[in-house]
Amino acid sequence: MKDLVVVGNGMVGHRLVSAVRDRDTAGEWRVTVIGEETRAAYDRVALSSYVDGVSAEELTLPELGVDAHLGDPVASIDRAARTVRTAAGREFRYDALVLATGSVPFVPPVPGKDLPNCFVYRTLDDLDAITAAAAAAMAAERPGRRSAVVVGGGLLGLEAARALRLLGLSPQVVEIAPRLMPVQVDEGGGAVLRRLVESEDLQVRCGVSVTGISEDRGRLVATLSDGVELDADVVVFSAGIRPADALARAAGLPVGERGGVLVDERCRTRDEAIWAVGEVAALEGRTYGLVAPGYAMAEVVADRLLGGQATMVPDDIDMSTQLKMLGVDVASFGDAHATTPDALEVVVNDPVAGTYAKLVVSDDAKTLLGGVLVGDASKYGTLRALVGQPLPADPVAMIAPGGVELGTDALPDSAQICTCNAVTKGAICSAIDDGAHDVPALKACTRAGTSCGSCVPTLKKLLAQQGVEVSKALCEHFDQSRAELFEIVAGTGIRTFSELIARHGRGRGCDLCKPAVASILASLGSGHVHDGEQATLQDTNDHFLANMQRNGTYSVVPRIPGGEITPEGLIAIGEVARDFDLYTKITGGQRIDLFGARVEQLPAIWRRLVDAGFESGHAYGKALRTVKSCVGTTWCRYGVQDSVGLAVALELRYRGLRSPHKLKSGVSGCARECAEARSKDFGIIATENGWNLYVGGNGGFTPRHADLLASDLDTETLVKIIDRFLMFYIRTADRLQRTAAWIEGMEGGLDHLRAVIVDDSLGICADLEAAMDAHVGNYADEWRGVLEDEEKLARFVSFVNAPDTPDPLVRTRRERGQPVPVGMPEVRR
Repeated sequence: MKDLVVVGNGMVGHRLVSAVRDRDTAGEWRVTVIGEETRAAYDRVALSSYVDGVSAEELTLPELGVDAHLGDPVASIDRAARTVRTAAGREFRYDALVLATGSVPFVPPVPGKDLPNCFVYRTLDDLDAITAAAAAAMAAERPGRRSAVVVGGGLLGLEAARALRLLGLSPQVVEIAPRLMPVQVDEGGGAVLRRLVESEDLQVRCGVSVTGISEDRGRLVATLSDGVELDADVVVFSAGIRPADALARAAGLPVGERGGVLVDERCRTRDEAIWAVGEVAALEGRTYGLVAPGYAMAEVVADRLLGGQATMVPDDIDMSTQLKMLGVDVASFGDAHATTPDALEVVVNDPVAGTYAKLVVSDDAKTLLGGVLVGDASKYGTLRALVGQPLPADPVAMIAPGGVELGTDALPDSAQICTCNAVTKGAICSAIDDGAHDVPALKACTRAGTSCGSCVPTLKKLLAQQGVEVSKALCEHFDQSRAELFEIVAGTGIRTFSELIARHGRGRGCDLCKPAVASILASLGSGHVHDGEQATLQDTNDHFLANMQRNGTYSVVPRIPGGEITPEGLIAIGEVARDFDLYTKITGGQRIDLFGARVEQLPAIWRRLVDAGFESGHAYGKALRTVKSCVGTTWCRYGVQDSVGLAVALELRYRGLRSPHKLKSGVSGCARECAEARSKDFGIIATENGWNLYVGGNGGFTPRHADLLASDLDTETLVKIIDRFLMFYIRTADRLQRTAAWIEGMEGGLDHLRAVIVDDSLGICADLEAAMDAHVGNYADEWRGVLEDEEKLARFVSFVNAPDTPDPLVRTRRERGQPVPVGMPEVRR
């Protein structure tokens, strides 16, 4: 038996060992793995999910049953004796040695880079240290927002910024290049990406570098090349990587001009017994910082060790990437920067929708070479698989809104669906024909979708194309749809996420299922959204019962049913706005919004408003927002019904009702429709004989008028039908599905809905009415619930120590007599 020693225990080293084990059916190789980290191999691609609550155990890659020595890195290689020696002095002989040492973070040589609370973003240990520093900053006894500076605006830099925001810090990204993600996106895509990222409460500074870091009164100050100084509690360097080739250099192995162990098409170094894979390998002098090329190298070496003839062809290496970062979709594939001679670029830039799409095509416009997608990457899977293939349609039509929809049938069998594992469409379709009828089965037998996961949507499309019914599972942690989970929770009495996932799911959950289950629990009256475990399930806005704004402050929106307000109420709101220096605006939904509140101010603001008779308007939640109204018969000479009275009654009845998506309503006192009721999820228009009820309207990217459900209803019947409509929607809609899409996707559409909630065709109307009565009877104001509970108030405690002290990190200017934000202002000159 021969000895294979693998130096490095990352994802690529793990893939190499797995590939050798799969191929070595005769037991030719005895495998030893030596790793620097004390942890077993884990998924670095999902590193930021560790901050999101995913455990180290969940990130750990499967055990391969080989001899592993962790926490004791190799210190030297004796090429003549074919041995390696570890830092602890242990020696291992090899017949074949594979260097899979990966890379090390690049930290610019700036003064102060080694100060406390300066970190790199590379390992789980790094994240543990960053988390501890962020927690200490949040607990510090001082006013003002806790902030961070991320040096580097590439893939890992934006990952780091997202993690820091999850830890409660306000991050700023400093990128020396003129745009974010300069390797992946072009100038146009970078501009759109920056706008989208900044709209998600992340400040960006491009075209500048950090020239020094110093300490000032217990905080860090990062000085930029343009003279600006940024205050920070934490500084994270994520400015790129360098191949970890020191071991190879010391052993006399040739390295590339920019680092990395030089290897040939076999991934072999100049020493025939030594190979290199992943980020440490320089194929024809070039290194690759993505996992897919590393996996391809691992497969080549495994094949060669077992007598195969596989090779790495640089021109075939796929550098495509797709990610969702800070809520923004970004993807690049193929020749994204149009470096091919005479290549043409087709661009569709929609700044209103916040999307950018570019296709790079051959000079005859017949072959797809690459592309960039920002804001909407839904076509990434199909377009990436078409690289190098004839264009199936006009390139403009392929990326234009409302253009050609490309199905998987446009892809040839040779198209690679999963580039991480080199799995073609033909291989996937064969697996489906052989009985792999869901995504987990396809993953198991083809490995497609087991790495970055970006090809999973295409796997689902291929299943559907092959006539296989695709699962409607909420996410990978639950096989049930949202509607099915609602019935499980309602029927079993389960009142916690942990119990639900233990009995009916798997794993720890994710940012899809946690908020969805939180909404279900709230819809069924499971107490305050901050009670116990429920508090950890909420998204950003529900976490603080307020809407986060682009500069990191929050809006406070008290409920004003029907837009009807007393002079005393107006005075109270005005006094609160004046005393807390808030921006005020009367909205299109007949409410008064107060903008610019800091987290530590929220309880004090709520106390003033609650004492004045106001309550939460639920502007932050997936719940009823407003019931807009005209003045109706109260004042209008055209009014035929009391629209204000009905609007007030409906808003008070449905306030706090949690649902799959936000809900809006309107009541118009006559056919002139001054309340714009037909643009609402449910709208009411007065007639001479009663009320007409419309459902399924909404604004947004695809405005839709509501459809008439029932005519000339008396008020009692109207309320009963609305009760049924809302509860049926809450029980059966998918997560984040507006009422318009819900009705359009319903088999039978509006006619079926009318049969169920008007004619009671399913015999469930009494149950739906009882559920709504239970909601009405159990309603409690969420703001008051926080104010009356010290434990809930504790989430604001770290900021309450100086509620009247202006935050030095939030600057405003005056426009039209009101404060408006200047931007993220941790800036000093």
